[in-house]
Amino acid sequence: MTFGEQPAYLRVASDLREKIANGSLPPHTRLPSQARIREEYGVSDTVALEARKVLMAEGLVEGRSGSGTYVRERPVPRRIARSGYRPASGATPFRQEQAAEGARGTWESSSEQEPASVEVAARLDIEPGERVMRTRYVYRDGGEPMMVSTSWEPLAVTGRTPVMLPEEGPLGGCGVVERMAAIDVVVDNVVEEVGARPGLAEELLALGGVPGHVVMVVERTYYASGRAVETADVVVPADRYRISYHLPVR
Repeated sequence: MTFGEQPAYLRVASDLREKIANGSLPPHTRLPSQARIREEYGVSDTVALEARKVLMAEGLVEGRSGSGTYVRERPVPRRIARSGYRPASGATPFRQEQAAEGARGTWESSSEQEPASVEVAARLDIEPGERVMRTRYVYRDGGEPMMVSTSWEPLAVTGRTPVMLPEEGPLGGCGVVERMAAIDVVVDNVVEEVGARPGLAEELLALGGVPGHVVMVVERTYYASGRAVETADVVVPADRYRISYHLPVR
């Protein structure tokens, strides 16, 4: 086989990836052994090993102790819809994060005060070390974990108010917009930036992933007259979900 300019291990990985995609290597099928790859493609053991590592890093195959490497069953990605700046009155955090009509789900959360890290302080435009309320959520749909989220709210805005704890008090469990409105803070803008990275160990544990899986991260910040009043990282497993935006044309 002539490999041209592309590194040999990437060409081998590409061919195996295509076989997985077209069904020649269906889910739960054992990946050709390192010796078989070496013979079939005329490459060295090192190239064969690196090609297998590429497929494993991409989440296409998985190792089974004492058995070998097998093609993973690829779930059909489900859609997480996001739309608009102002959730409907009474919107729950689940509806805030999954805006599709008819979306139903559950969440669990925990809140505690902490000093703002340098990164969080920059996003909230406050000084590092200023007190914030950090809330961590795990969202489930039909019992299956679909998102984890960590939000930070500056206590200079919410401290000593009825909405200081997002999940407690008269507006516990409501979305950011409605909670802020209750203390006369009018949210008028939100910025979301979407990126991807390998999931952190605690994220993958909560989401049911394995080390090396890629997650999508939505960095969201709510503003009231230019002042950041909440920022959050919404983390979604990239192999199981797609983020779909529905934005009104004005």
